[in-house]
Amino acid sequence: MDPLTDSPRVRSDSMSSSASQGSRSKVLLRQRLSQLMTCIEDMSSDDEASEEVSRTLDEAFQLCGHCVPTDAFRLHMVTWNVATAEPPEDVTSLLQLDVQPPTDVYVIGLQEVNATPVRFISDLVVEDSWSHVFMDTLAPRGFVKVTSVRMQGLLLLVFAKQIHLPYIRNIQTTYTRTGIFGYWGNKGGVSVRFSFYGHMVCFLNCHLAAHMNYALQRVDEFEYILEAQDFDFMDTPHVLDHKLVFCFGDLNFRISDHGLHFLRSCINSGRFNLLWDKDQLLAMRKKEPFLQEFEEGPLNFKPTYKFDRNSDTYDTSSPKTWLGFNGKKRKPAWTDRILWRVKPKSLPSEDDDDERASTSTDDGQDEYPLLVTQDKYTSDMSYGVSDHKPVIATFSLELRKCFDTALVHVSPLGVWSADQDALLTYTVQEDFMSSTWDWIGLYKVGFKSPTDYETFVWVRENDLPETNEVIQISMDKNHIPLLGGQYVLGYYSTNLRSIVGLSASFQILESKRAALEGLVPEDINGLNK
Repeated sequence: MDPLTDSPRVRSDSMSSSASQGSRSKVLLRQRLSQLMTCIEDMSSDDEASEEVSRTLDEAFQLCGHCVPTDAFRLHMVTWNVATAEPPEDVTSLLQLDVQPPTDVYVIGLQEVNATPVRFISDLVVEDSWSHVFMDTLAPRGFVKVTSVRMQGLLLLVFAKQIHLPYIRNIQTTYTRTGIFGYWGNKGGVSVRFSFYGHMVCFLNCHLAAHMNYALQRVDEFEYILEAQDFDFMDTPHVLDHKLVFCFGDLNFRISDHGLHFLRSCINSGRFNLLWDKDQLLAMRKKEPFLQEFEEGPLNFKPTYKFDRNSDTYDTSSPKTWLGFNGKKRKPAWTDRILWRVKPKSLPSEDDDDERASTSTDDGQDEYPLLVTQDKYTSDMSYGVSDHKPVIATFSLELRKCFDTALVHVSPLGVWSADQDALLTYTVQEDFMSSTWDWIGLYKVGFKSPTDYETFVWVRENDLPETNEVIQISMDKNHIPLLGGQYVLGYYSTNLRSIVGLSASFQILESKRAALEGLVPEDINGLNK
């Protein structure tokens, strides 16, 4: 099955509990139909066969329609070597904001973000320019930055719809250096792991060794990063322990043997398949067992490296070598890639269908299945700030939620304005590692990250709450916005590193003090003065 020619899966709502069950249901239905055929062969009469057929079909449809409900989510991924450039003003095309069905989670991996010492230190204090442009674009659409991790030029950003925040837990980031014997972070990998509705996922953004002759070194670096990164969770201490893993970035694999003229001829005519057998990553996946567990969509788009900046023309420069002689032009290559792996219970057999869909075969698959289908794998040639073009992949994640209740219920009480102290309540609905260092933030609708609050209050200090205990605390009126507006309350867990409870949005009324302090025009006899 070719995912590029099949029509994409359509769902009406990303939170619908009955949406997009097709692929998973077909697998289960196929199993029941196989049992049905066995029953028919064993029947001694037509009447008995008819009765058994009816009973087994009813069971099959009940199983597919009721016993294995799944929810469908859309994941949008971007990898881009930005070659120290500043971000473009408009990234809407890159994020495909108006696509249907709408995106639930964005994962953006960048390489060669400007990492000069002064710039890098300043980025530790405030968000870098790339993070700003993505936050400024996504926040008005209801997306919140879940977390990010930076190692010099490597940057990994994760955004999610606000509605999903209480179900993204146990967030942790880490990094691994491979450049200059592991002491310098110009090469290596950064990763983010978390639980998404109870399913353990990990995203690894890599920048591997460059140049044509270092294919084996790239494989060694990739394997080293996978083995070296560890997390503070017993069930998933390493990258490959997660149920779903995405590895992506500037992997720097090249197209070997073919000459520059043949390469460009194949690219100009769209005959990309003639280049696949010489793609170093595709060749290495046939030899290396750990790479065989990863999947990748077909390379039906132009190689994304190397371009003249601000153009669609492949490298026309003649770079100088160290001795001052003219060097060779860089041959086009698919250096920028997105791979994924669903944790296998056993190595895949040679008889498996060659489809761009993966089903989790972890121990919990029967109770909590996970299906991953790649819907798109392409590049965006419209961006020219770098000598690389960005690569985009979109996925449908069909899963059965391990839970669908927020850990904490939080709610405002009464009318809120800056004219009086405000009241709120929170209730721990499930036992978790709560802490007296947890806090409840007041967020303006459209907030950018968990730290983008207007103000916050600590949770009850004297002791930890009992499950289902309703706790009331107050918020100082001097910290409430004078002008009012639409807001939400969010309970942040320091141990889980995430917002584990969100209130419904509510209105804060404009304070009488706002006019006194000159924040709004004074209204006299219906006229603004």
